[in-house]
Amino acid sequence: MTENALGIYEKALPQDLTWQEKFQLVHDLGFNFLEFSIDESDERLARLDWTKEQRAEFRNAMWATNSRINTMMLSGHRRYPLGSKDPAIRQKSLEIMQKAIDLAVDLGIHNIQMAGYDVYYEDKTMMSRELYVEDLAKCVHMAAKKMVMLSIETMDDPFLNSIEKIVELKSQIHSPWLQAYPDLGNLSAWPENYVPVDFEKNIDNVAAVHLKDTKAVTPTFKGQFKNVPFGDGCVDFPGLLKELVRLNYNGSYTIEMWTGDNGDKDPVDEIKDAKQYFDQIFKEVGIQQEPVNK
Repeated sequence: MTENALGIYEKALPQDLTWQEKFQLVHDLGFNFLEFSIDESDERLARLDWTKEQRAEFRNAMWATNSRINTMMLSGHRRYPLGSKDPAIRQKSLEIMQKAIDLAVDLGIHNIQMAGYDVYYEDKTMMSRELYVEDLAKCVHMAAKKMVMLSIETMDDPFLNSIEKIVELKSQIHSPWLQAYPDLGNLSAWPENYVPVDFEKNIDNVAAVHLKDTKAVTPTFKGQFKNVPFGDGCVDFPGLLKELVRLNYNGSYTIEMWTGDNGDKDPVDEIKDAKQYFDQIFKEVGIQQEPVNK
């Protein structure tokens, strides 16, 4: 029986709550942590420039509810990608990373999850890959100075859609502060991936795992990587989670969901249903959730 922390993505929660209310809800719903979002919106990118007082207020809300944050999900690089052909955008991407690292240190976050895109809104080229690798190395050096982990998510994009591809990057950038953050849904959706072997060969590089369902890519369907109800997609959660138990994976799991995208459903009820779904699978395969601090 392995023991793992279980978290919930910030965007799953009702968005009109204060930070203290959000942390209290996470605690009351039986999660160990919240996964914090810095996406490409102006609103969330502005968090990188929080004052000392704002950071202290956030920490106090977290501590008052016996909560924590394991991971910052940094998807702001979709808008400002490391591999952009525009030097000004690449410079902005590095500034975002430095600010994210400093914010993580101030908020007690140990892991920054990076979206594995060389570019998102531009055409992908050999040059975009080369610029991405060059700038990723700079990011890793910045993170290592502050002892913050960078973990690249396996994506809804062929550029980095397997753990193996992230490990190939690690062969170019030698650092213990660069790891993989596999998303079970994104991994399972790509027909070229044999997910069990990808984990068996590369488990030593896995820092954290996302729990999300998807619908598979086919020759006539581009796949569905978001808002697939758990159990309705292509992910074999019992099989993959049982494998992770066998491989002695002790990192955290985060349920990735988005509120407000599923019609009139109450987001809190959706979260409760998702947690119940994974509680049952955890019980079946031998995963014990870390006790929630009282």
